[in-house]
Amino acid sequence: MKKTVTRLADGRELIYYDSGSPGGPRGLPDRRDLGRVAASSEIRTDPLLREPVGYAAHRQGRTHLPPADQCPLCPSEGGRLTEIPDPEYQVAVFENRFPSFGGGTGRCEVVCFTSDHHASFASLDEERAALVLDAWTDRTAELAEHPGVRQIYCFENRGREIGVTLAHPHGQIYGYPYVTPHTARVLESVAAHRRATGRNLFDELLERERGAGERVVLETAHWTAFVPHAARWPYEVHLYPRRRVPDLTALDDAARAEFPGAYLELLRRFDRLFGEGAAPTPYISGWHQAPAGASGLPVEREEFALHLELFTIRRSAGKLKYLAGSESGMRAFVSDVLPEAAARRLREVASG
Repeated sequence: MKKTVTRLADGRELIYYDSGSPGGPRGLPDRRDLGRVAASSEIRTDPLLREPVGYAAHRQGRTHLPPADQCPLCPSEGGRLTEIPDPEYQVAVFENRFPSFGGGTGRCEVVCFTSDHHASFASLDEERAALVLDAWTDRTAELAEHPGVRQIYCFENRGREIGVTLAHPHGQIYGYPYVTPHTARVLESVAAHRRATGRNLFDELLERERGAGERVVLETAHWTAFVPHAARWPYEVHLYPRRRVPDLTALDDAARAEFPGAYLELLRRFDRLFGEGAAPTPYISGWHQAPAGASGLPVEREEFALHLELFTIRRSAGKLKYLAGSESGMRAFVSDVLPEAAARRLREVASG
């Protein structure tokens, strides 16, 4: 992997990742006349739930569903200047101009998976998917050293139904300035299980799913993908490396080599869930990693198991799962699809 670091006109960092030698120049100057980013955010804590809530009013002005010929994530060509000054790229990462966290408290980055505006992650080849994994890993390592970052979440939102405002294939990386409520609760469960049984809860969950088999949808020598026993979403898959590691930086070479094939197969199955001619399946996919640094955690960070969670809000060909009264008001999920049925369907649409 070749990494090239440069700056945009307003001082934001831009990083190119290439497999082997780049096909063109890297680090061309950003010729736009941009003012400095004036992002400010505030974090408040709900006293009843004891959960942080972020406020970023400057995000109201962010780019919203531009036409393809005005996409800010495409390469700069001719007289049209974008967030990517070079005329082509493989994978590019840059600081978000409209971040949810800013001013030294946390960090938000955009990850462009390809310069092809009409592609998707599922249409990438394994070499490009491996390069994206390298970029995620590199950013995880660097952001873990950032003084304002406590947890790193690499994720992709795909589809207008999810709320995507830019159609170009891309994801984001959030460097949260706190441990997220989701992860905090998971760590408490892991700590309680260790005290009660002497065993790791993640290890037991993976052993149980592999042993039962009915919710396993894909297995390789180093990865297992399954629908959780208590899945919240209509179609939800968790992808675990067989060897427990706390974050992306700790994956061994064998697991890294197998990941692209396994992940691309899962994404392609998601697009086949609802039959021929169905619109591309909207989804959210993200890496759950141990917090950066062990201070203040109820258990050692090595007790956490890196895993990817992939889910869709589509419950049938023409219907979406809305988070209405019960889910939004009380956080009490009720699903229309049994996990075992979802797993069967995901096995039915396997490639070949």
